[in-house]
Amino acid sequence: MDASEVEFLAEKELVSIIPNFSLDKVYLIGGDIGPFNPGLPVQVPLWLAVNLKQRQKCRIVPPEWMDVEKLEEIRDHERREETFTPMPNPHYMELTKLLLNHASDNIPKADEIRTLVKDTWDTRIAKLRLSADSFVREQEAHAKSAFWTVEVSWKTRGI
Repeated sequence: MDASEVEFLAEKELVSIIPNFSLDKVYLIGGDIGPFNPGLPVQVPLWLAVNLKQRQKCRIVPPEWMDVEKLEEIRDHERREETFTPMPNPHYMELTKLLLNHASDNIPKADEIRTLVKDTWDTRIAKLRLSADSFVREQEAHAKSAFWTVEVSWKTRGI
């Protein structure tokens, strides 16, 4: 899967918005959303939230986990553990990127959040590199991580 496909999947995640317009329930293939009333939060897919935000029809409410203190805890926990730790959302990177690119004015401490998510991502990449290096160096028959198991017979393939 390439980056655009992952971003497409992330855009289906529900986020809260505060609309500044009125509209009855909208019936979509993926499910019904609404009704929309000014000042009352409503859950919508991220793609719709971004579209409404670009047209100045709403304010996006950042997800609960998109908070400096919570992200610091996640980053610190990731640094302490040897294996991957659970992330607040499977698409946390894509959600952060889209929300900060299109609604940074709705997210308190947006720059700090961007840095914390990047630090967490860098820590996870470093763990993956160390695991791969160890795997190659020790010529293991299989490698295991928190997300997947890869089985390769290095010796029978002459690698």
